[in-house]
Amino acid sequence: MSWRSEYIWVEFIAGSRKPGNFFWAFILFLGSLGFLVVGISSYLDRNLLSLFPSQQINFFPQGIVMSFYGIAGLFISSYLWCTIIWNVGSGYDRFDTKEGIVCIFRWGFPGKNRRIFLRFLMKDIQSIRIEVKEGIYARRVLYIESRGLGAIPLNRTDENLTPREIEQKAAELAYFLRVPIEGF
Repeated sequence: MSWRSEYIWVEFIAGSRKPGNFFWAFILFLGSLGFLVVGISSYLDRNLLSLFPSQQINFFPQGIVMSFYGIAGLFISSYLWCTIIWNVGSGYDRFDTKEGIVCIFRWGFPGKNRRIFLRFLMKDIQSIRIEVKEGIYARRVLYIESRGLGAIPLNRTDENLTPREIEQKAAELAYFLRVPIEGF
């Protein structure tokens, strides 16, 4: 999603709040909770839930392993839920030709670097670069080549843009910023 006027272009970046992340965080939570319940049930030698019969499972070694997998899954699930709640990776790219300033903002993890904010002059932009890697895990990334900051990615690596879409986006941005396009 983007917003454009004659002098300003704002490109909004979606973060971790994607349907796939919600799905996997929920599935991982339920699965790990099931493993943990079976492990605890085998330790107590009684069924805590009738869905998970644990009389056939000995606590040593199967119950311990099930409990470990359950606890590990809960940690990973809580990590996923935290990234969703904090919306890590979201932000915007703002290009202002009137002021000659580029602002790139992203939300990170809580702490000292929660807000990632880059501001630099448009005259420092050398080019727009497209990096394409084909294969099983195709990767198409759009970069801004800047003096002093190097290559700054503008889109997510898992965005899965088609070659036509990434070229169109690069051409529009290069035209707006009046810089050349490089391809890799």
